[in-house]
Amino acid sequence: MAGREREFRAFFEAEFSSLRRLAFLLTGSWTEAEDLVQETMVRVFRAWDRIRDHEHPAAYARAVMMNRHRSMLRRARVEAKHALARQPPLPPAPDAEDDAVVVWQALQTLPVRERQAMILRFYEDLPQAQIAEILGIPVGTVKSLTHRALGRLRETLGSEVEITLDDR
Repeated sequence: MAGREREFRAFFEAEFSSLRRLAFLLTGSWTEAEDLVQETMVRVFRAWDRIRDHEHPAAYARAVMMNRHRSMLRRARVEAKHALARQPPLPPAPDAEDDAVVVWQALQTLPVRERQAMILRFYEDLPQAQIAEILGIPVGTVKSLTHRALGRLRETLGSEVEITLDDR
């Protein structure tokens, strides 16, 4: 096996699980998450010669995933308009705790960009600057998206939800 393939295989094995979890949080479906990760990894492999020497090829993979997810949503919107039917998101895996299910369901009600910002910020624990880079938006927009999303979640979940922002 050539060095390029060996390096990519090591990257794939190291990142697949975390990308799959991230994809599930974005899509709400393990099946769609698998498809999204596969599409992402194919695109990362195609660009591997260009990105393998970067400091954070995983960040590139997350950015690809966010772009693929937006494309999937656009395609789904067009299909939904034609079919006049929307599929509700699937619930998380059955072994999830009750609080996690409630939070997950509340996240699914957020607009896509707000949900992406929240997942990257609080699930992936990324700083605002890196989220901005992944989503291709200014840091100020990340702050606004996160602020609005937190407000919506507090409305949905109640004021006892205590989530604080820092300036990372």
